[in-house]
Amino acid sequence: MSATTTSTVRPRPGSGIAWYAAGQLLKCASLIAAVSVLTFVLAKISPIDPVQAYFGSESPATPQQQAALAAKWGLDQPAVVQFGLWAKNLLRGDLGTSMMLERPVLDVIMDGLANSAILMFAAWLLSGVLGATLGIIAGKNENRLLDRLISGVCYIFAAVPTFWFGMVMLLIFAVWLGWFPIGLSVPIGSTMESATLGERIYHAALPALTLSLIGISTITMQTRARLINERHSDYALFAISRGETPWQFVWRHGLRNALMPFVTLQFGSISEIIGGSVLAESVFSYAGLGGLTSAAGVKGDLPLLIGITILSAAIVFIGNLIANLLYPVIDPRIKENWA
Repeated sequence: MSATTTSTVRPRPGSGIAWYAAGQLLKCASLIAAVSVLTFVLAKISPIDPVQAYFGSESPATPQQQAALAAKWGLDQPAVVQFGLWAKNLLRGDLGTSMMLERPVLDVIMDGLANSAILMFAAWLLSGVLGATLGIIAGKNENRLLDRLISGVCYIFAAVPTFWFGMVMLLIFAVWLGWFPIGLSVPIGSTMESATLGERIYHAALPALTLSLIGISTITMQTRARLINERHSDYALFAISRGETPWQFVWRHGLRNALMPFVTLQFGSISEIIGGSVLAESVFSYAGLGGLTSAAGVKGDLPLLIGITILSAAIVFIGNLIANLLYPVIDPRIKENWA
């Protein structure tokens, strides 16, 4: 009688991470492709004619001039051919040339990103810090006056449009109090190169504060709800019975358990920050990607519009990816599935 031995095939260490990385790269490529096609289709069915928008209604051009400009931009080709040529250039790292600025799209985006990066990062960071802090305070003081006050303010911020709230902030802090400049991303008479970092931060402070206050509601209320849920758990009663104060429980146990939804919401709010920056930059006359997006949409600048859309989608994807990578650090049990 012969004995047969069976062995369990175990994956090599790190193989889970390798498969995960490959899957994420495939998802990113698929996302960029889908976003590019969707943006192109929406721009093509838009009633805006890039040629007429370029010349304007006040200085109409002759049909020969319009035809020459359309041929220069490749708009005389079928839509499928236009997208094919653009995709071919994209694979070589060329996003095309902006129609309204007549500059490489990548250079235009980098100039706008230099301003918007300060604004969006400050708003994102501030909303996370304020939202988590207020959520912890509200959760610790459940059903008390402080909890009701914080919850009421969050409900108001969640219902207020970004555009209207930006005008109110501008009126109060820039016009009445004079604490911040009325608008612009750099002082009047200065350029991006001549303005100091302090001046750029000073001009970005009020728009960033506006964006952050609009975005704290979800983080605050979710942090509050998770902390209240932890405070009502059995292990919380056991910890309190051992002599821990409510604040000791929050610090030792509550924060760790509330960290997972906070990370999810914080990195998920990147898309809201990007969308809100378009309106905020319009209100504060702040030169950045938001203003470029609005101008590209109005002028029908398809290469610039697609380039900004791809960049925004990539930033959102990277934010979600970072959140996924932080999950095993927060909860070691998740790391076992990656081994």
